[in-house]
Parts: sequence; C-alpha cells; structure tokens
Amino acid sequence: MMTAPSSQADTCPASTTCSTTVTFTVTAPNGLTITVPNGPVSIGSGTPGNQISGQLGSITVSDQRAALTATWIATVIAASGGFTTGGGTAAETIATANVSYWSGPATATAGTGTFVPGQANAAAAQTLSASRTAFSKTTGSGNNSATWNPTIVVNVPAQAVTGTYTGTVSHSVA
Repeated sequence: MMTAPSSQADTCPASTTCSTTVTFTVTAPNGLTITVPNGPVSIGSGTPGNQISGQLGSITVSDQRAALTATWIATVIAASGGFTTGGGTAAETIATANVSYWSGPATATAGTGTFVPGQANAAAAQTLSASRTAFSKTTGSGNNSATWNPTIVVNVPAQAVTGTYTGTVSHSVA
C-alpha cells in the first residue's frame, strides 16, 4: 500500500527562509437588513387646521456584508392611499402630501464611513407622497450600522373629520 507524500510548500537549504502560502475566508453572515418599530405607533393628536408631530421610533440599518465598498441607501414612503379613519371616504382621508418626514441625525452608528441623514432637521422635512432618502452611508468598508428616530409631521386639513387615522410608512434599504 502506498501513501501519498505530505504536501510541502518549499524545500530550502539551511540559513534560507522557506515560505508557506496561507489562505482563509471571511464570510458575511447576515447581509443588509433594516429594522423598524412594531406598530401601530401613535404620534399624538390634534385639531383640524393644525399639526400633529411625533417620533416614529428607532429605525436601524445593519450591514453585515463585510463589503469593500459598504454603502447603502434607506428609503421611506407612505402608502399611496394616505391615512384614513372610518370608511376612508374623501372626508375621512388625509393625503400623503400632508404628511412629512425628517430623519434627524443618527442616534447611534458603528463601523467606518460617512453616515448621512436624509433630512437633518425639521426645516429639511419632506412629504411622504414620493419615495425619499431616509438615511444613507456614502463611504466606508466592512460591517456597519446606523440608527435614527425620525419625526412624522401631519398637517391636518381644516376639513378633516374626528377619528383615529391609520396609514403605513414603509422603509427599505438597498
């Protein structure tokens, strides 16, 4: 029975450096994810013709891709049907054009790179009638994460009827 010879990297004479090539693999276990608050989330109450404003709760993007270029963009949009109460008739609907969002600064970050709020302050708030950038990471590499607590502002129309209005605010990351 013959046995295979052991593998050798190099054979070198005395007083000479012998080298062995070593390899290993770094894996990315979880990819790119976004975590949002469990709903329903109440942002408060107000009267017709005024504003209702409140924070949505912590949103976290976790990037475990271990990428050389670890950039991402988180987006936000409200459901196209707006926010409704009762039977959802026109008088019982507040359109997404009356609902604004501002991310504010990150409440926590981890990893290297540049984390950029979509709307740094209330003056930069944007309506949720179209997809908006909520937060992004524009430079850096490796695993990272960012958390923010956005504010939702509702301009309640003067003709709005009394009721608890419900709608969906959706976040995604790519």
